[in-house]
Amino acid sequence: MFGLSQPLSLLPTVLANVAQDARTIPGLNFLPFLTDSLLVAAIVVGVVFWFSRKATTNMQLVPHPAQNFFEAIIEFFYDRIEGIVGPKIALKTFPLLATLFIFILVSNWFGLIPGVGTIGWGEGSGFGVLSEVEHPLFRPPTADLNLTLGMALVVFAVWIYITVREVGVWGFLVHTFGPKGGVKGLMGLVMIVIFFFVGLVELFSILLRNVTLPMRLYGNVYAGENVLHTMSSMLDGQGPIVSFIGSVLLPLPFYFMELLVGALQAMVFTLLTAVYIKLSTDHGEEHH
Repeated sequence: MFGLSQPLSLLPTVLANVAQDARTIPGLNFLPFLTDSLLVAAIVVGVVFWFSRKATTNMQLVPHPAQNFFEAIIEFFYDRIEGIVGPKIALKTFPLLATLFIFILVSNWFGLIPGVGTIGWGEGSGFGVLSEVEHPLFRPPTADLNLTLGMALVVFAVWIYITVREVGVWGFLVHTFGPKGGVKGLMGLVMIVIFFFVGLVELFSILLRNVTLPMRLYGNVYAGENVLHTMSSMLDGQGPIVSFIGSVLLPLPFYFMELLVGALQAMVFTLLTAVYIKLSTDHGEEHH
């Protein structure tokens, strides 16, 4: 591990090169849990809290710009969630879903800020807007599988809580394993066996969400960051001027594409969570 006595590489970069694993911060050995991705995640949370407090402090009947923007986001997002899960479940799931979307979106876009992944410790390599350091100080949080997996586990825990509270354990088992269609007699017995195995497949698919949700988000963000780095380094070795111009112009179209991908992945993660909750609670609404 590098100490603080080693040179801090401040490289003028636009995009970030992402290592496959999160790294602890050199010189902070007494905080072994503090990694570069966790540091950026804390910054993202702080920025979101700061803006939400700024928007909701001294709220007025005629809203100021920050309040107006914040209210527009909340109203738009709540209407979308209510359209998916229904008005009753929306009240319970909105805090989770809104938090997921905003945090993932800001985290994805944070990885495109100059210096993320390229300011750190150790010797730098490469030329132009994308260079590498051995131990970056900042890392896009959603390019760390640990963070995306943690979010998926939180989603799974909340899904269990809401499902059990809405339909109960017995109601969930009946919905998952119970035969549909009201068929009786010999065919009814056959359908019981069939739907029992269908229920086992459904349980497996539910558990598999803890893999598909984090891997989809992590894979897209991590791959996008590396595509940007690859494009920017294609003209390395062609002279300082050509290398610098190539490192700026070649990744530029992909840079704007990553802005779109970042928003899309935040939407996909959040909408899939809403759909999972809807599927497990919708059949119980008729009883309320």
